[in-house]
Amino acid sequence: MKKYILDLIVRSVEQLSPKHVLLHLTHEQTLPPMQPGQFVEVRVDGSPTTFLRRPISINYVDTQHNELWLMVAMIGDGTRQLGRLRVGDTLNCVLPLGNTFTMPENREEKVLLVGGGVGMAPMLYLGSALHAQGIQPTFLLGGRTAQDILELEIFNRYGRVCVTTEDGSLGEQGFVTNHSVLNEHFDRICTCGPKPMMKAVAHFAQEHNITCEVSLENMMACGLGACLCCVEKVKAENQDVLESNHSSLSTNVCVCKEGPIFNVKRLLWQI
Repeated sequence: MKKYILDLIVRSVEQLSPKHVLLHLTHEQTLPPMQPGQFVEVRVDGSPTTFLRRPISINYVDTQHNELWLMVAMIGDGTRQLGRLRVGDTLNCVLPLGNTFTMPENREEKVLLVGGGVGMAPMLYLGSALHAQGIQPTFLLGGRTAQDILELEIFNRYGRVCVTTEDGSLGEQGFVTNHSVLNEHFDRICTCGPKPMMKAVAHFAQEHNITCEVSLENMMACGLGACLCCVEKVKAENQDVLESNHSSLSTNVCVCKEGPIFNVKRLLWQI
C-alpha cells in the first residue's frame, strides 16, 4: 500500500478526558485509503526533548468529512505537545503504515473487540468496518475508572458495548478478563492495550480455541522497518506450535512493517 507524507490540518480538538485528546485532521485533497489496525507516524514540532516521530493508531476515518481521527494520551513531552495543537495548526504525518486486522469472511462470526486504555482507539475503526460488512461486534472496554472509558457513545453506534473498570465506577468491576460477557461464545477476538492485558486475553482465547489477533505497541520511530527499534521475536513462518522440550525456531521482525497486527499463535509470549 502506498505511503504518504502529508501536512494534515487540525479541524478540531476534542478533550476526551483530563489526559486524552481527540484530533480531527483533514487535508485539502482526499485522504488516502486506510484500514483498521494501521497507524500513522506523527512529527512532534515544538518539543525540544522529542526527536523521533510518534506512532499513533488510527482511531477512525470519516470519509464523508475527509477526516482522520487520532486519539492522543498525553503522558510525555511529545504527546503533551500534541495535546496543545489548536484548530488550523498542521501535523506532519506518514500514513498509512502497518498491516491490518483480518476481516471475517463469514458474517455469522461472533467477534469480540477488547480495548484497554488508549488501546480502545483502533477498536472503534475496526468495529465500524465490521458493522459496514453486516457483522455486529461486541466491544469490551476496560480502564481504571469511568474517566478512562472513551468515545462510549460512538462505540454504541457499531455494536454492543461492555465495560469494566478496576474501581467499579462504570460497568462491571475488575479487569476485562473478569467480565461476564466472556461466558458467551465468540469465534474471533481482536485486542489492543497494555501488554499484560493482551497476554491475558490471548491466554483466554488459547484456552477456548478462539482465533485471536493483537495489536502490538512496541516503540516505533520510523514506521518503515529501517531503525530496528521495534523488533519482536516471533516464531518462524512454519512454526505453529511451541515445543516444550526444546527451543523453537524463531526470527526477529519489525513490528512496524510486519505488524502491528499479529495472530497470537505467532508470538513467543509465555502465556
